[in-house]
Amino acid sequence: MSELSTMILDRIRDVPDYPKPGVMFKDITPLLGDPVAMAAVVDGLAGLYEVDKIVGIEARGFILAAPVAYRAAAGFVPVRKKGKLPAATLEESYDLEYGSATIEVHRDAFTPGDRVLIVDDVLATGGTAQAAVELVRRAGGEVVGIAVLMELAFLEGRERLDGIPVHSLVIV
Repeated sequence: MSELSTMILDRIRDVPDYPKPGVMFKDITPLLGDPVAMAAVVDGLAGLYEVDKIVGIEARGFILAAPVAYRAAAGFVPVRKKGKLPAATLEESYDLEYGSATIEVHRDAFTPGDRVLIVDDVLATGGTAQAAVELVRRAGGEVVGIAVLMELAFLEGRERLDGIPVHSLVIV
C-alpha cells in the first residue's frame, strides 16, 4: 500500500448505519481537517489529465474538485442536486445505494470540446458518476476521466462507467 493510501485510510472514519441502517458511511472530515493529508489528496488528483474543466459533484465532491481545479489551472463546474442552480440547467436522475436522486448542471457550463475531469469523494455504485458523465456529454463536454478519493470496489461502480478511465487514490 502506498504512503498516500495509508495516509488517506488512517483519516477516514467509518460511521455504521448512516444515513440508514446497513450503510457504512465513509466520513472524510478527519482527512479534510489535516492540511498535509488534504494537500496530498489534491496533488494526487490534480495533474492526472490535461483538462479545461473540473466537475465537482455535490456536496463532498465540491470540497475536492475546487482545489484540484485551481491546481490544474482549469475551470470548476458544480454539478448540484436538482433545484440548486440559478440558470437554465440539464438534469439527470439515477439510483444510488440507498435511494434515488437527480442532479443538474448549467446548460452553458461547457464549450463544445471542453476536456472534463469529474472529481468526487467516493465511487460506490457508480450511479452518481454515470449521471454526471451524461450531463457533461449533453452539455457539450468530453469526459476524459473520473478521479475519486476512494472507490468501494465491492459495489462495482466502475462497471457502470463503460470505457471511462477511473482513477482512485484508495480502493477498498
